[in-house]
Amino acid sequence: MELFRHGPAGSERPAVRHEGRDYDLTPLTADIDGPFLADDGIERIAEALAADTLPEIDTAGRRIGSPIARPPAVVCIGMNYAAHAAESGAAPPPYPIVFLKHPGCVVGPDDDVILPPNSAKTDWEVELAVVMKGTPRYLDDPSQALDYVAGYALSNDLSERAFQLEESGGQWSKGKCAETFNPLGPVLKPAAEVDPTKLRLRSWVNGEPRQDSSTADMVFSVAEIIHHLSHYMLLMPGDVISTGTPEGVALSGRFPYLKVGDVVTMEIDGLGRQEQVIVAY
Repeated sequence: MELFRHGPAGSERPAVRHEGRDYDLTPLTADIDGPFLADDGIERIAEALAADTLPEIDTAGRRIGSPIARPPAVVCIGMNYAAHAAESGAAPPPYPIVFLKHPGCVVGPDDDVILPPNSAKTDWEVELAVVMKGTPRYLDDPSQALDYVAGYALSNDLSERAFQLEESGGQWSKGKCAETFNPLGPVLKPAAEVDPTKLRLRSWVNGEPRQDSSTADMVFSVAEIIHHLSHYMLLMPGDVISTGTPEGVALSGRFPYLKVGDVVTMEIDGLGRQEQVIVAY
């Protein structure tokens, strides 16, 4: 089962793909958002599919939006792959590095990415995104954490490295929050259907390989991240957690940064593929 949203930006409609067929979700919900996920939304979809009460639709040729309507928050974890920390010249962190992206960054998986004016160091980052369905509060143990997860999606955590590291005074979010800097999707896969500990992540720029790794290289697992965050912030249904990127980004010095006309492609096993063209503001 794959949840997705289709249609023009700002007017997307909720849908689900099951056994190769697409079904309209508007009989159940106006959108795929936090309140729907918190209200046993995924379980209700499964029941409706089993009962064959959802109308089948044709989404061929339709724009695909973010699989979740504008999230309340986008929480990101930095340096969460051992090899990526090494290529950045740092040791793996002793605890999760946390920063925020503005929810307005979130766009569809194949929407254009706008290069900020005066940007010289815009970078790509393939990441596993976690979408919450509940609010974990001061969890005692990571084993409790995954009960609060609705599902998983593919995310591109774009970063302007000069804004992030050279002009920020330590404020990473300054390099993370530009318009269109978080393509998300194409689908939200229910948590029960995904093992987040061993997913292959890959990215390409203009068809040339950049990243190829596995979530097995994470410093902190999804469960450990949620457990940690539950002690420092109020996570809400519909929030997105981006869990970090593996090695192979431009920050390493091995590859050039993005420029207008470049095409970024990325995928995660079981969560689909996305592709963006870099365009001028």
